[in-house]
Amino acid sequence: MANKGLQILGFALALIGLIGLIIGTILPQWKMSSYAGDNIITAIAMYEGLWMSCAFQSTGQIQCKVYDSILQLNGALQATRALMIVSIIVTVAGLGIACMGMKCTNCGGDDKTRKSRIAMAGGIVILIGSLSGIVACSWYAHDIIQAFYNPFTPVNTKYEFGSAIFIAWAGAFLAIIGGGMLAASCPREKSTPKYPISRPPSSKEYV
Repeated sequence: MANKGLQILGFALALIGLIGLIIGTILPQWKMSSYAGDNIITAIAMYEGLWMSCAFQSTGQIQCKVYDSILQLNGALQATRALMIVSIIVTVAGLGIACMGMKCTNCGGDDKTRKSRIAMAGGIVILIGSLSGIVACSWYAHDIIQAFYNPFTPVNTKYEFGSAIFIAWAGAFLAIIGGGMLAASCPREKSTPKYPISRPPSSKEYV
């Protein structure tokens, strides 16, 4: 049977990973203005996220603007948005399923084998959600790298990785580890010893 401590640790890691995914999705620092090359350092730092773009001034003032139209956004940003939302929803569903199958809970009945299978199913769902988050972050990072090394991109419009994308990456990896621990709750079938079938003595033997 699955170890109770392993299930609790996996659930805790997946929960922390979910928090990281949510924070990373909300924050606007997915990419920040680059000062590499001949780009002059200015008093304004530009950040762009999944939902808005912000300008941080050296005086401490912050000005953010929500994207006006979804159709004006590039394909990578739209795909990252969708995948991150799917990742959060699927991970939440996986945590709910795993919670019913954990040994430390009373949900899912008293059958330990059945509870272990429910926890394993929840871990698999968490793995699917966290993989969606990794794909989303990697896709967005690839788009940043392509634009950075594109010789036709103006120097003052080049961006580098922001802190939010690393938070989302870390959350997705933690969710993968936690989901893997929960998926390891697959119960092992006990091998039943096979004994020879003993037949009752027939009445002829007493004649």
